[in-house]
Amino acid sequence: MVRLILPIVLMSALTACKRPMPQLPSGPPVVHVAKPLKRDVPVVVEAIAQTEATANVEVRARVEATVDKILFVEGSEVKAGDALFLLDKKPIEQRLAAAKGNLGQLEAALGRARQDVERLTPLAKTGAVPQKDLDTALAVQKQAEAALDTGKAQVTSAELDLGYTDVNAPVAGIIGAKQVDVGSLVGKGQPTVMATISPLDPIWANLEVSEVAYLNSAGKMRDPTNSPAFALVLANGQVHPHLGKLAFVDRMVNAATGTLRIRVEFPNPEKILRPGQFCRVRVLTRTLPGALLIPQRAVQELQGLHNVFVVGDDGKASFRRVKMGKRVGSLWLVDSGIAAEDRLVIEGLQKVRDGGQVEAQDIEVEDSSLQELLANVPGAKNEAAATEPAKNNAAKP
Repeated sequence: MVRLILPIVLMSALTACKRPMPQLPSGPPVVHVAKPLKRDVPVVVEAIAQTEATANVEVRARVEATVDKILFVEGSEVKAGDALFLLDKKPIEQRLAAAKGNLGQLEAALGRARQDVERLTPLAKTGAVPQKDLDTALAVQKQAEAALDTGKAQVTSAELDLGYTDVNAPVAGIIGAKQVDVGSLVGKGQPTVMATISPLDPIWANLEVSEVAYLNSAGKMRDPTNSPAFALVLANGQVHPHLGKLAFVDRMVNAATGTLRIRVEFPNPEKILRPGQFCRVRVLTRTLPGALLIPQRAVQELQGLHNVFVVGDDGKASFRRVKMGKRVGSLWLVDSGIAAEDRLVIEGLQKVRDGGQVEAQDIEVEDSSLQELLANVPGAKNEAAATEPAKNNAAKP
């Protein structure tokens, strides 16, 4: 068996020796290089926020009665004064009729007391009757007048209670779910909450910003009437079509979290925003003129340090330590370490060695990420446009 296998092994070895060796690539590696983008970059502060209605008005029963009818559709929009509930009127109508009857009796009693006073007054002056009788008649008249005032108040109270059986919307807004049913006894002991109405236009967005972010933009937030424009990004990534304005800045920083509470008011005519939604609020704080941006794939990151490769005029790649700033989509803002004329290795970093020769092919860096940021930050395009003419005018002699 060994004699049969040995010739096969020897033949395989000889065949392998005759195969040509793979040729190593000749010449320097090919890499793609590009100069940094030099653009005016907006500095944006973004924070998580939660929407809140400008008011949550509770519709309460102001009289003790049973619910006779419910006149609204839950979750619908109502106007101020719209009928919402109808309470049972019969017991209150009966009380009003009794109060009016009692009022008639009190008016009659007062008339009789006044007649007694008018009759006894001349007689007491002439001594025909004792002064005591006149004093008693005057006291009875005053008691009748006080009783009449009480009777009138009882009639007014019954009329008010009768009016409270028609429960109308105190404000315009979206009404929530009903909290009572037909036949429920409401208003017994305390006003019963029957429903809640929330005005939705405008709507508030409450957010917490860091102390540093507040200090960087404190000048713009000092006067709420002249505040910067705010944009609101919904949970699905869509941008709310209406810009907001600063409505409220809290008086103190939360010492536990180091944040400050801010409220932004947004128009909401379509009623898309509802209270309790989580969203992101962004605002332009300032613009960095002539900032340098490079693709993120051109940066090597190791233990918190960032490096790039720069190709010189001699075709050699050199290692460069850089300091990076904020990310702008697929681009990265460079704080220091490179110049606008440097040619950076964008693709082919795995082929490059410090001081090694490369074959550089120029490409263009797309600025679509920056354009998207400018489109989604209120006022960014206007500031960038205003900066450009200023730079052009400064360059003229």
